[in-house]
Amino acid sequence: MDANSRLYLQISAPNKDQVKLVDAYAKQVLKVNEAHVFYTTLEGSSLTEDLYVGTLVDGLRQQFGPRITRLDEWRTGQRLTDECGYPGLLFYAGRWSEFDGFLRALRECGGNPPRHLVADDSANRCMANPGLRAAAPGNLPVTYVSKASLATCAVLRAAQDRRDDDARASFLSWIQADDLLDPPRCRPGSEEQVGERVSLAYDASMMLVRAVESLAARLHHADPRQRWEPDSVNPVGVHAEVLRQNAGQGYPGVAGLIRFTPDSGEPVDKRLALMRVEQVPDVARAPVEVFHCGAADAAGPAACGPA
Repeated sequence: MDANSRLYLQISAPNKDQVKLVDAYAKQVLKVNEAHVFYTTLEGSSLTEDLYVGTLVDGLRQQFGPRITRLDEWRTGQRLTDECGYPGLLFYAGRWSEFDGFLRALRECGGNPPRHLVADDSANRCMANPGLRAAAPGNLPVTYVSKASLATCAVLRAAQDRRDDDARASFLSWIQADDLLDPPRCRPGSEEQVGERVSLAYDASMMLVRAVESLAARLHHADPRQRWEPDSVNPVGVHAEVLRQNAGQGYPGVAGLIRFTPDSGEPVDKRLALMRVEQVPDVARAPVEVFHCGAADAAGPAACGPA
């Protein structure tokens, strides 16, 4: 989308970064070379029409090349017995709405499940739903991509305890409040997690608010006697102000540092992580970060590595 709109700015990492994350994990941690990829698309759409899945699959083709030895569309009801015991990377590149069915299909593997099941970031919506997780096989660990691993309750509480991270401490106070989220998140003794997209939406909103406030202040100081005209703050001006503020160290987002280049609305080295769930039906145990790529808080080399 950034290639088709001069004013487009994206908060989450692009699919090409997600593909690089999964490839680095396969090489560095799993020590596997071969991959099987299954994808699903939105109902009534083709791979070409579903931009999220289409760009993800294209990225996988380019990154893995001949190391992908199977690439198939998966449909509800299709058996997956050929994947039982598969020792390579089994990657789910589809929509969350079919992921629980994909997991149920792997129940046929019994005591011989595939060794390394990894799913894209869409799957986190399924993993956040206890009802959908209940029917998954209990002996099939799942690792999935997260765009908000830095905004989990554990990370936010640690930041608050250190007293050196105002952005995450403030965000934690907001989501614990009585009158914002229903139910409130991350309260002591509560199992209510933040939600994958909450911190991303918060970062987008706060970055926009900061840009508008800065523009309004400059307009006011330029001529304090002039009547305030809200139309003076327009999309072009806000976009330019975001890039101006972003030109140095970037915006310190709760879900990771946000940096843009002048010629692209896609973020650079945005934080991505892989979260692992050992037993999918066990919703009481929080996912554990096992790998990450991208910058957390400071600009600089954003190497990939285990958590």
